[in-house]
Amino acid sequence: MNELLLNTARQTLLLELQEASHLPDRLGDAFLRAAHAIIACQGKVIVSGIGKSGHIGRKIAATLASTGTPAFFVHAAEALHGDLGMIESRDVLLFISYSGSAKELELILPRLEERGVVLLAMTGKPLSQLGLAAKAILDISVEREACPMSLAPTSSTVNTLMLGDALAMAIMQARGFNEEDFARSHPAGALGARLLNRVHHLMRKEDVPHVHIDATVMDAMLELSRTGLGMVAICDDNDRIKGIFSDGDLRRWLVAGGILGAPVSEAMTKGGITLNAESRAIDAKETLMKRKISAAPVVDDNGKLVGAINLQAFYQAGII
Repeated sequence: MNELLLNTARQTLLLELQEASHLPDRLGDAFLRAAHAIIACQGKVIVSGIGKSGHIGRKIAATLASTGTPAFFVHAAEALHGDLGMIESRDVLLFISYSGSAKELELILPRLEERGVVLLAMTGKPLSQLGLAAKAILDISVEREACPMSLAPTSSTVNTLMLGDALAMAIMQARGFNEEDFARSHPAGALGARLLNRVHHLMRKEDVPHVHIDATVMDAMLELSRTGLGMVAICDDNDRIKGIFSDGDLRRWLVAGGILGAPVSEAMTKGGITLNAESRAIDAKETLMKRKISAAPVVDDNGKLVGAINLQAFYQAGII
């Protein structure tokens, strides 16, 4: 029994891979027409299908929507009971049907033609009713389904999924869609946290640890203890940072025999690492990690102190 299970699984994968291997050679003018139609679309891309094609269509619509192309899925049967009202003349309809002869097409195609909707087809039968009506055909045909009875859509659904991904990725690249664009449509995910957050979103804005340049080491030490961030910004009269005084600076000062009543300017690290409030949080975190420091003051574009941040703030925001 176990050997049968493994052999059938292996055979299924090999057959699906074999069929999918033909897809790159099918890319040509029809693929370009489909891609250009979607890029030029002034409305939305509606993906439709029924049965297994519908399930794959939902995924293709979701991939298009998350990569810069407004898109949604409409079930072919539901389209005939009111959902056709969602489709406008400026839209593009991508219909998926391996046979190209789904019964719903007999009623849907005339309505699309009346409205001047651009029709694209993903089908295994280019000469079908769907194929002949479409502006461009994406060929998902297979010689053999991976199903041992050649009945259940298997190789053909893999082809559909892969060709849909190829179309979405090509269009995404053509639009110049980048990581930050992707993050905006996934704001709750890890990528959104990494790319959308700026330092000012995460920094401490109140009770920022700092002392004046004329303060003593004792003053800075008390500020260290009070705020618990591990560092204190040393500022001039205009809140511009002249240096950083950290826990490490305090230890080194005391070990060297320095006194607490000395000016902090003698014990601080001159200049020091600062972060810009508008910089990306992920870049700021990498700066801290690279410099092997746990916290830093935050400045605005004019170099004035506006906050402070430590590594813990990045971890809490999901920036790992």
